[in-house]
Amino acid sequence: MNQAIETQNLTLSYGNSLIIDDLNLQIPKGEITVFIGGNGCGKSTVLRSIARLLKPKNGAILLEGSAISKMSTKDVAKQMSILPQSPVAPEGLTVLQLVKQGRYPYQTWLKQWTEEDEEKVTNALKATAIEDLKDRPVDSLSGGQRQRAWIAMTLAQDTDIILLDEPTTYLDMTHQIEILDLLYELNEKENRTIVMVLHDLNLACRYADNIVAIKDRKIYAQGRPEDIISCPLVKHVFGMDCQITMDPLFGTPLCIPFGKGRCILKEVGI
Repeated sequence: MNQAIETQNLTLSYGNSLIIDDLNLQIPKGEITVFIGGNGCGKSTVLRSIARLLKPKNGAILLEGSAISKMSTKDVAKQMSILPQSPVAPEGLTVLQLVKQGRYPYQTWLKQWTEEDEEKVTNALKATAIEDLKDRPVDSLSGGQRQRAWIAMTLAQDTDIILLDEPTTYLDMTHQIEILDLLYELNEKENRTIVMVLHDLNLACRYADNIVAIKDRKIYAQGRPEDIISCPLVKHVFGMDCQITMDPLFGTPLCIPFGKGRCILKEVGI
């Protein structure tokens, strides 16, 4: 299978704090890969490193077989886009101006703004349903609207590989599904490689072709959700007891966590 991204003996740290140790990871081309794991396990750190936002302490990252460290910033940006956690736009920047930033890698002294650039921006605004917000300042939007604006900028970049760190943050249930459906369609119809960090294990199972569970600075398990998601995995990776059943709509694993709460079964004597 062709790999869109590969890491070789990747070690990541913040100062003297080791986050990821000797990681060997393959991300399949043309699939949706989702990183899961507890808070602070290094999911976002791996994503930042792949996007060249964090320099590895050791090891290499390959993008379509080429060492990313030897590629120019613009060449990387034409192949791979990223939506980091909680991005911040300059004060007063409008939604349209933000989305247009996604076309920056394609601008040169000889090639300025084109009809193609305009089309990509328009399509990104439509895809995220924020056309009516295009003249609003980004900092005036609600959290969910702001997140959709940033995703639109990522889509306008028009890359084969899209990295997203918790793309459903600040979104209500309806907009979470809309965004994940949009990313699913980009994968299905355009064969885009999607790599995401998600906290919702059930949504990860529903949308992912490939799940990477990270624990103790390494990959604990990797594979199709139906092959790796189990009660022991959830217990070890998240420290939580649960029951795994089947999603009645999609047939994917469905995690039901144990814990306290109102129990109707007890109320009716079952």
